[in-house]
This record gives sequence, structure tokens and C-alpha cells, in this order.
Amino acid sequence: MEHARLGRTGLKVSKICLGMMSYGEPGKNDGWVLPEGQAEPIVRKAADGGVTFFDTADVYSAGASEVVTGNLLRKIFARREDYVLATKVFFPVEKGINDSGLSRKHIMAAIDASLGRLGTDYVDLYQIHRWDEETPIEETMEALHDVVKSGKARYIGASSMTAWRFAKAQHVAEKHGWTKFVSMQGHYNLLYREDEREMNPLCLDQGVGLIPWSPLARGLLARAGTEQDTTRQVGDGPRQQQLYGGPADAEILAKVAELAAERGVTPATLSLAWLLHQPGMTAPIIGATKGHHVDDAVAAVNLDLSEGELSALAEPYQPRPLSF
Repeated sequence: MEHARLGRTGLKVSKICLGMMSYGEPGKNDGWVLPEGQAEPIVRKAADGGVTFFDTADVYSAGASEVVTGNLLRKIFARREDYVLATKVFFPVEKGINDSGLSRKHIMAAIDASLGRLGTDYVDLYQIHRWDEETPIEETMEALHDVVKSGKARYIGASSMTAWRFAKAQHVAEKHGWTKFVSMQGHYNLLYREDEREMNPLCLDQGVGLIPWSPLARGLLARAGTEQDTTRQVGDGPRQQQLYGGPADAEILAKVAELAAERGVTPATLSLAWLLHQPGMTAPIIGATKGHHVDDAVAAVNLDLSEGELSALAEPYQPRPLSF
């Protein structure tokens, strides 16, 4: 496994990040969530393959994902310093009027709740899960700065939003001498590439690391060349249709299947390798509910693609509406 610096920081992370959304308490998300006992061999396999970067969020399985994540990482790794742990804040876990968003009150309560569930004194990367239209960005950035200065987080990151909002947040932080975001967790894969318009170039210019979510388009790219849907695709229903199903999807999936067969790799490995070749890319966040999902991801790190292959995969894409 190769490692890379997260943006311009000195923090080194594995070039594959294991997303922990798939682990928690079945029934609190959807039918594809695995309980701790079933998740353990998959997380161990990832660690054995060199993965040291793990991403979760307080909202996943209403907090149960953080509990499972903390339990497993403490069991698998000898030292807290041996892995990089990320979580997020924004969506509600509880039902109180102040239990969501990016107010100072919610951020301060949420970080303490996350640390309690994770069973750790700090997270390496604390991320805002979405933009909060109701809270001044000055309030949010100062609160995040205080979380870092208190030692409860080492770095902060952001997730899906418009590029102008991200630039505004960074400007506010720089203006006041507060901690700036070091990473962007955006929606980015072969079937959805709208972040190439502004967000990815902005992050590349500013030295912000890219750690995209859904790098396999919720399993669509992994199933390229087949008609079988995954459990998550079926369960996601309207959300799946909102994110994907564009006019070029079928052609892209056919090209993925064709080139994967030519290279003797899985469509998942080929699709992740394409992503790892993109400018500014640090570590795609993969979901894994079976051991071979980890194998496919780890194999992508060492798969070199030619310029011709990269172009062939990218060429069919047609722009589509922004979706966060």
C-alpha cells in the first residue's frame, strides 16, 4: 500500500480510505449495514492490506457506526498513532432542536459525543458533512478552530458543497487566523464528474486533498458488464436514480467492462485506478461489505493506466446537474 500526504499537511494516509458507513447496527440505515462481528474480518483485511485511513460519521446508523469503528480499530491496531481516523458533523443523530447543523452549540456537543462513541481522545480529521445555510460561516469556522485548539481534532475537512462556499469558508478562516480545511470529500467517480468544473481545480490550486465518496457510484461501476443490482442499489431507490442514470452511463459502464476484461482486473479495480490517476487525488473512500471489495480497492493502487485508457474511460461522459 502506498501512502500520500493529505493535501499540503504533513499527515500521511493510505491511498485507499475504508468508509465505515457499511458497519453499525442493521436497521438503523438499510439492509446492507453489517454488525460488528461481520465487519471485523473485512476491516482486518483492509488493515492487513495496508489501509490506515478510516472514515465514518456521527449520523451513520445513528451513531452505531462510530461505536463499531472505535471498537474494531482499537482491537486491530496496537497503537492509536498507527491509523488515521475521520468523522463528520452536520446531520442529526438525536431529535433536539439544536441537534443538527453547524452552530457552535452543535459542533461542541457533537465532537464530544463522537469521541465518546469512538472511544478515543481525538480524531485526526473532523469534517463538516454539508454546508449549513442557517449558521454564519464565521461561527462555524471559529468553533472548528476551537475544536482543533482543544486537541479534540488534529485537522478539519469539508464535504460536498459548491466551490464558492468552500472558498468563502477558507477565506474567513485565513482572515481571522483560524484553522483552514485541509481536505474535500466530494462526490466524484466516472459517472459523476461535476467537481471537475470548479471544486477539484480549486482544491488542487490551494493544496487541499481530495478524498471522494462513492468512488464506485454506489456499486454501479463495480457491476459494470452485468445486469445484477447490489443490495444497496435496490435499497437506495429514488436516491440512486437522482445520482445516476445519465445519458452516457451505459456507454461508460460498457467501456469499463471492456477495458477491465482486457487488463484482467475487475471493473471496480479499473474504476478506482482511473480515480487515483486524477490530479489532486489523495484517497477515494471505498465501501466494503465483502472481502473481495477490499482486494479490488488495494489492487487499484498499483494499476497503471495509459493515457489512451484514461481518455477512453473519460471520453463518453456528458455533464449533468449538480447533486450533493
